[in-house]
Amino acid sequence: MIVTAGGFATALAAKGATATIPILFGVAEDPVKFGLVTSLARPSGNLTGVNLMGLELTAKRLALLREMLPGAARVAVLVNPANAVNTQTTLHEITEAGRAMGLQTQIFNAGTSHEIDAAFAAFGRERPDAVFVGQDAFYNGRRVQLANWAVRHALPMTSGSRDICEVGGLMSYGPNIVDTYRQEGVYTGRILKGAKPADLPIVQSAKFDLVINAQTARMLGVDIPATLLARADEVIE
Repeated sequence: MIVTAGGFATALAAKGATATIPILFGVAEDPVKFGLVTSLARPSGNLTGVNLMGLELTAKRLALLREMLPGAARVAVLVNPANAVNTQTTLHEITEAGRAMGLQTQIFNAGTSHEIDAAFAAFGRERPDAVFVGQDAFYNGRRVQLANWAVRHALPMTSGSRDICEVGGLMSYGPNIVDTYRQEGVYTGRILKGAKPADLPIVQSAKFDLVINAQTARMLGVDIPATLLARADEVIE
């Protein structure tokens, strides 16, 4: 069998490579909407997996940022144009959510390390009130670079990745990755024992974590609202 990581790009590549070998995927968006499977309940074919629902949390993530920074008016949004699926969904969700909250959102594209540098150079000049990092495996891999720039420019930064928050981001809200891999492990075992992917419904992530980096908040002079502290699943000291 094949187990993919990295979202839709790798899942679609695996699907294009074989119609017979069982494939297990983990993706952040509805796999039916983008043609990975025909149904959540009965995937059909040789694919099944987990929908992390990470992109569907975009509006919630922005609302939590607004709660953390009630005086914020301008938010810079970082997206990876190379990841068309994630970017399309993020831009749609955040534009509508920002408008509803009275927030001005400005989009910045960054699909390479150099483009991240350029984006933060622009942030340093334009001084947005916060940075919203789109859901993307590439950004998770560049988390230290992102955190270092955010610290250098004293910018509150939110994302969907606990890993980014751990190295210096202000906060994160997203699916519990450990629980996701546990779910994938269960399906891997069942498939290796003879189950067919077509008979295994797509698993919808149900556990989401709010993580706050209290050390970063103190450095930025951000007073964490008691309501957020009470709801946080983890506070990094």
